[in-house]
Amino acid sequence: MANDNNVTITGNITRDPELRFTPGGSPVATFGLACNRRWQNRQTNEWEEQVSFFDVTCWNSLAENVSESLMKGTRVVVSGRLEQRSWETQDGDRRTKIEVIADEVAPSLRWATAEVNRNERRDGSGGGSGRYQGGGGRQRSNYDSRGGGQQSNTPQYDVDEEPF
Repeated sequence: MANDNNVTITGNITRDPELRFTPGGSPVATFGLACNRRWQNRQTNEWEEQVSFFDVTCWNSLAENVSESLMKGTRVVVSGRLEQRSWETQDGDRRTKIEVIADEVAPSLRWATAEVNRNERRDGSGGGSGRYQGGGGRQRSNYDSRGGGQQSNTPQYDVDEEPF
């Protein structure tokens, strides 16, 4: 039987992806994802909203591409699997966390455009991983939040705001 633990989540990145390396040299990137669900209450005609937060982990070339291409506020589609992690705190308390281990991360093109640039193959894990710009309410143009540059003229939205 195939892996039935598949999930696809669309949302806004809540913090810039953080790229680290394992002791063995494998790249790993992590970021937070906020998924908003809005609906109109039929009894009160008021809009209601629920936000769910997820931690996303990316490995290898996907991790490097995500850290180079995405930033806080970018709207993305993440496809992967759910994985549960457990640990014990220094106080002896047991903690459990469910996170998304990403197989694919792509810009959401619902309210943005993206430019795809193929990378040279870094390893044997697949060809032409796409590197792109934009993808959310914020679009990376000539502006890089990590290194300066010029601000783009594209509209800027709050992380949890969906433009209409």
